[in-house]
Amino acid sequence: MEIRMLKYFLTVAEEQNITQAAKKLHITQPTLSRQIREFEESLQLDLFVRQNKKLYLTEPGMFLKKRAEEILELNEKTEQEFANYQQAILSGQISIGCVEAESSHFLSEMLEEMIADYPQVTFNIFSGTSNDITEKLDKGLLDVALLIEPTPMDKYNKLILPDKEIWGVLVSTEHFLSNQQSISATDLRGIPLICSSRKEVREMFCSWGQFTEGDLNIVGKYNLIFNVISLVENKVGAALAIKGAIDNRKNKTIFLPCAPALETNCVLVWKKDAILSSTVLTFIKKIKHALEA
Repeated sequence: MEIRMLKYFLTVAEEQNITQAAKKLHITQPTLSRQIREFEESLQLDLFVRQNKKLYLTEPGMFLKKRAEEILELNEKTEQEFANYQQAILSGQISIGCVEAESSHFLSEMLEEMIADYPQVTFNIFSGTSNDITEKLDKGLLDVALLIEPTPMDKYNKLILPDKEIWGVLVSTEHFLSNQQSISATDLRGIPLICSSRKEVREMFCSWGQFTEGDLNIVGKYNLIFNVISLVENKVGAALAIKGAIDNRKNKTIFLPCAPALETNCVLVWKKDAILSSTVLTFIKKIKHALEA
């Protein structure tokens, strides 16, 4: 007997009315009627008899009601004990690689929820470039990683996070383009640029602007934008970057988003062939549920 069917049966027995029971169970009246009829047929017994527009339990029905109440009580107790057991044994550390991105806020919220639910769980965050992070991920030194597309995904499972990463150019407040609301491909030609050291990112910008790297005046490359801000402030060059990496930093710079817009996804990834602990699997499951909500 399915737990779901026993719940249906007990609700009908309590309400003594199919329509009222269906409302309480949040299903349609025809569906509940069919389920009860099929349940009686499977048992080869009549569980209810109709009198004065109400449903009353037959003798077999009263016997089943008592047993169903015992089964559901035991089921609820077992589920609660298992949840308590899981919470008690879930411990250990989650190792996370994280790039500079807007979606790091979402990751922080998920970690906060994880620690609240499982106080024995700890975490270790490694910040770096995508190349640094994927290298550690491949070696098994990290469990999961927060990366920004474009990035090769053939070796990884991934979850796409909700916030889009907005690409643009970081310029000094004294730069001649600083009074603009956005940056176009034409604006980039000729001005000194500081680009990401990641080939995939440079290729993405070239595809967006319909130019080659040779068409640009690239004066330098970087791995983390934090190290470049002072160069931008001193007008050494304008830096190609994402908005989420420079938000809330007090400096003499302005972020100009690309026009037309250039946006990419932030993704949580883990190796396809990795053997993950129950703690890491629970963390991934929690994020999946949050994304589906």
